[in-house]
Amino acid sequence: MKRFILTIISIILVGFGTNVQADAKEKKLDETAYVDVSVATLWTAPNILRPVDEPSAANPVNMRKWTSAMTLEQQLQLSADGMLETQALYGNKVTILERQGEWVKVAVAGQPTPRNDLGYPGWMPASQLTYSKKFAKAENQPFIMITEPTTFLYPSPSFKEKNLEISYNTLLPYEGETKNAYKVLKPNGKKAFVKKEHAKLFSSIAEIPAPTGEKLVETGKKFLGLHYLWAGMSGFGFDCSGFTFTMYQSYGITIPRDSSVQAKNGVSVELDDLQSGDLLFFAHDNGKGSVHHVAMYAGNGMMIHSPNSKKNVEIIPVDTKGYIEELSGARRYLP
Repeated sequence: MKRFILTIISIILVGFGTNVQADAKEKKLDETAYVDVSVATLWTAPNILRPVDEPSAANPVNMRKWTSAMTLEQQLQLSADGMLETQALYGNKVTILERQGEWVKVAVAGQPTPRNDLGYPGWMPASQLTYSKKFAKAENQPFIMITEPTTFLYPSPSFKEKNLEISYNTLLPYEGETKNAYKVLKPNGKKAFVKKEHAKLFSSIAEIPAPTGEKLVETGKKFLGLHYLWAGMSGFGFDCSGFTFTMYQSYGITIPRDSSVQAKNGVSVELDDLQSGDLLFFAHDNGKGSVHHVAMYAGNGMMIHSPNSKKNVEIIPVDTKGYIEELSGARRYLP
């Protein structure tokens, strides 16, 4: 009961949630906040969670408990009923668009969509957001990027006690380092440590080396066997376009969030001129209708993708039955 009362008070005072620091009182509801959980799941409407979804809406979240507890039927319901929009990673910037009780509608920066110029929109619990002046000011300083499917934050560089499990492609401001650890700034303005072997340090997005198509495919292979998650954008589960988006974004290349929009950007490629890293699109009505799936060409007639709720990230031949009939085109996002 005490936690509930504190949550309501916090939302009334600052418009974000239980983890917003005192300096957030200066922020307005329609301004910036930062994701304060390892992966925030954005819903199409507030208060539509099923009991099985509760671990995804807490702070901290428990992604593994959520994804492992869902039955296939419950996984399919996420897409069939259009329940989810996208996900945002720890530290992602969002813009608050609207509030209903303990829920806020946000736009996720860095996820391009025609639906909103500020980023991909969706609803999430306000308690999963925070704001810190220090974190906001660190936006342009060097950062570390997580390079493993998932890894942990630690309260000290001894690594004796695990803290939050975070995803591949998470970016956190660099604060220093020891022999084996990077010291990073958390969205709430506090410090943590991450193993150097699980991250890379960059001075800016522009410093990230441009990938080859082969490098994109090699990176994608880190996730072979990872189970599909509708709207997934993390090392805990991807949907098809979340997978291709993340592979590119982790090399400093931002492409549209959704497959239907990915299919309209980049450069058109003839199917007999495919190169590793090109994106393949699949459409209804034998490839002539609306795009519903995307994969990455892996070379030698193969493709890597996150297919559907019944399967895991896999590499299969492009001419696999059920796919080749719907192949509608290809786009290239590399120079």
